[in-house]
Amino acid sequence: MSTATHTPQLLRILIGVAWIDGAVQSEERQYLHQLAARYHLEQHPMVRPLLKELVAVNPEQCYQWIRDYLGDTPTPQDCEALIEAISGLIYSDGEVAAEEATLLNRLQNLQPTSTNGHHLHSQVIRALRRLYQGWLQQQP
Repeated sequence: MSTATHTPQLLRILIGVAWIDGAVQSEERQYLHQLAARYHLEQHPMVRPLLKELVAVNPEQCYQWIRDYLGDTPTPQDCEALIEAISGLIYSDGEVAAEEATLLNRLQNLQPTSTNGHHLHSQVIRALRRLYQGWLQQQP
């Protein structure tokens, strides 16, 4: 997958994770806008309506994006590619909290456990939510 396709899909997943509790918190919104600006994705057709919160994202849609990103039967390599992308975004701010490092480690230990990958997708969503919560707690 090319970086041009990869980055908007990852940002879309992160936006979905921010919506997973039913609302985007102001700190999450700020972080997502910073990422979009950093990667020049503010006007990208896949990202713009979500970033502007013109469309709410329900949990099932977020799960679907992760399934689309990883495929129906994710391989360890697919998971590693997702981890690398998330790591790149985390490390881009120059600071990695201990909790973020722990969650990255958890993501690295994920393995597909069923034929449809649903268990893996649930684990990824939970880990990403914890990652965001940890990041939000570290903000001044």
